[in-house]
Amino acid sequence: MEDLKLATDKYLPLRDVVFQTLREAILRGNIKPGERLMEIQLSQQLGVSRTPVREAIRMLELEGLVNMTPRKGAAVAAISEKSLRDVLEVRCALEELSVRLACERMSWEQFEQLRTSNVKFAQVAEGEDITEIAKSDEAFHDIIYYSTDNDKLILLLNQLREQMYRYRIEHIKIKERRSMLIREHQEIIDALRERDSQTAVLVMRRHINNQEIQVGRKIKEKE
Repeated sequence: MEDLKLATDKYLPLRDVVFQTLREAILRGNIKPGERLMEIQLSQQLGVSRTPVREAIRMLELEGLVNMTPRKGAAVAAISEKSLRDVLEVRCALEELSVRLACERMSWEQFEQLRTSNVKFAQVAEGEDITEIAKSDEAFHDIIYYSTDNDKLILLLNQLREQMYRYRIEHIKIKERRSMLIREHQEIIDALRERDSQTAVLVMRRHINNQEIQVGRKIKEKE
């Protein structure tokens, strides 16, 4: 485990700051799959008591980033093909519904926001800040979600957000895929502009399936 530095955010409870620090370290690969999370070691390294560390580990477990084993404690969860498939099957169904509804309900203002969002994504995708690229990708999809004006659908997608994030990060790490992501986003924009729900659904399905294929290959390479 590399040296960790506690993120600083005076507006968040210490538990949440520790959670964000550990989460980012796991997603970036600084804490490897299978590596144990020792409360005492982490509390000393981060300069906090064991309580916020323990609470943060529980939050990571809820996200599926950490596994708890009796008498062994917490360890970073491996990225498996099954967990990838499980998450993306649900994501694909919800994203397809989102674009179908967005074709009917997206306002012109939201459409312009979507176009601008993809321009920003293209800009940050040229850099090396994986977190910033992931946030920009999330922002693109969020515009589609909120354009559906379906509170229950938005709630479900937000509940799945953290589960999706790990695989989004793994996908974005594949640098040669980023230009394809920009093109796929543009295809989604084009279908929404034409209010063509059938094409929008097909393009979104391919967008998600490509993520499963590419991240799945990375998982197999590590086995």
